[in-house]
Amino acid sequence: MSDGPYVVLVVLVVLGVLGTGLTAGVFCAFSTFVMRGLASLPPAQGVAAMNAINRAAVRPPFMLVFLGTAVLAAVTAVVTLVVWPKEAAVELLLGSGLYLVGSFAVTAAANVPRNAALLRLEPDSTEAADRWPTYVREWTAWNHVRAVASAAAAVAYVLALV
Repeated sequence: MSDGPYVVLVVLVVLGVLGTGLTAGVFCAFSTFVMRGLASLPPAQGVAAMNAINRAAVRPPFMLVFLGTAVLAAVTAVVTLVVWPKEAAVELLLGSGLYLVGSFAVTAAANVPRNAALLRLEPDSTEAADRWPTYVREWTAWNHVRAVASAAAAVAYVLALV
């Protein structure tokens, strides 16, 4: 991208690379070892630990990165559509779309409802023990989608800067 009117877009994209990359890292950690570790615990302990993680996740440090990156992605898409830079428009829209759909929307539609349902269970209950393996399998599958989409968004944004 060139200088001038695109400076704002460059700043948005650099922040977008940082946000999508950080989010991809968090999701990758959950997909590669956190969920495996939780699944190895007895169901009551796994449910209790995941519920504690889910409560801790909705605090400012992670939410600033996760939601802030969604806002940046939306603003980047709008600015791209308005300015339509000669170079990198496709990469910018792709990066924004990947994050907004593959990370943010998947979180809202797939992971958050599962988290809410898990929070309603008493960790020591038979119901929690019965639901825990399915929760781990489904939640982790959707988390893989979020990790890949966030990482792909970061790559698309980096390609926009090249």
